[in-house]
Amino acid sequence: MGLDVNTLFLITVYVEAMLGLLLLFAWVQNSGIHAVAWWGCAHLLRAGSIALFGMYGSVSDAISIDLANALLFTAFALTWSGARVFDGRAPEPMYIVGGAILWILVSHTSSFIDSLDAKVLFASGIITAYTWATAYEFWRGRSEPLVSRWPAIFMLFAHGALFLLRTPLAKVLPWSPTSQVFDSVWLTVLSFEALLFTIAIAFILLAMAKERTELRHKTAALVDPLTGIANRRAFLEEVLALSKRQQTEGRSAAVLLADLDHFKSINDRFGHAVGDHVLKIFAAAAGAKLGPDDLMGRLGGEEFAMVIYDAGHDKGLAIAERIRMSFETAAADVNGRAIGGTVSMGMALAETNLFDIPALLAQADEALYCAKERGRNRVEVAPLQLVLERTGAAEQRHPAPAERRGPRRRPAQPEVATIA
Repeated sequence: MGLDVNTLFLITVYVEAMLGLLLLFAWVQNSGIHAVAWWGCAHLLRAGSIALFGMYGSVSDAISIDLANALLFTAFALTWSGARVFDGRAPEPMYIVGGAILWILVSHTSSFIDSLDAKVLFASGIITAYTWATAYEFWRGRSEPLVSRWPAIFMLFAHGALFLLRTPLAKVLPWSPTSQVFDSVWLTVLSFEALLFTIAIAFILLAMAKERTELRHKTAALVDPLTGIANRRAFLEEVLALSKRQQTEGRSAAVLLADLDHFKSINDRFGHAVGDHVLKIFAAAAGAKLGPDDLMGRLGGEEFAMVIYDAGHDKGLAIAERIRMSFETAAADVNGRAIGGTVSMGMALAETNLFDIPALLAQADEALYCAKERGRNRVEVAPLQLVLERTGAAEQRHPAPAERRGPRRRPAQPEVATIA
């Protein structure tokens, strides 16, 4: 099996250059992900270094070996820096040029200058270090649900490991720049592996950037941008999935509807920035009291909904009370201002054979209305039969949610009551 060296160099240069331009073009189309520009520059730099390697014998060793290797190490360093930028970490300028500087300094020492084996080992070590560092950066960001991240990690780790094989192979079958053919099958395999890796990793990195963009668009459509929790659409979709699980497992659930007390007054007195902060405080306070199987979403304005899975009357009421008290404590003083924020909550219970979310939200809304009427800063619990007795005429009696909250008075002490 033979491989023409000049053809291999020419193909590799063209492929690296085209991939670099492709990545830069993709970055221009979506400049929000800067890592793609780093990766594109890395491929272009790698094309330049390989072109210099191919000039061995026609130019000085300082250009075809020293400069070519320095550019090659910097190219791998740019790929690593792109991985850092991709996951929100800053590039390290000293480490970007560190491999090239180290190569120039060490390769001209007396112990290296006449030893091809030592130079190959040292160069392979630098490239492997940068490649494994890139794999590690992607591994650090594994909490982000990007499927294409995992093949990138595997390929980078495997490529770094295979690069180290070049050292023992170069010792057994040293490379001669004047040779037109590699007689070793293994050298041919490794050469093709490097070329195929270049192509594959470029498209995987591009796929990661595309997947990141799609994930952000999906998140923007399903997450409330202010509080970071599910918006109305996402909450209802999650509840639908939870209702199917409830039918299978036969568990009960508590549905909570929360409305911040006197929120318009907070906005009017302290400004919308403080009001937004209060909304964030409630989302954080409620989220801290919910379990991993529970759901929470912002329905709009100052109204939030929660589903506590596998909870009956006592457990649901206890969690609702903890949320109410936690928010009252956290919102008492905001940025040095006495806000005195409180929340009223209504709770409805879903039995094991009934999880009609519109009906349960209607029940919880009736209970919330009673909490507002009875003085605010309290939790009211609705029995299941309320959905049949009261929600049918609710819209006629109370045409708009903002008009149904009753007089805005605050009791001396909060209390818990149940609608009878």
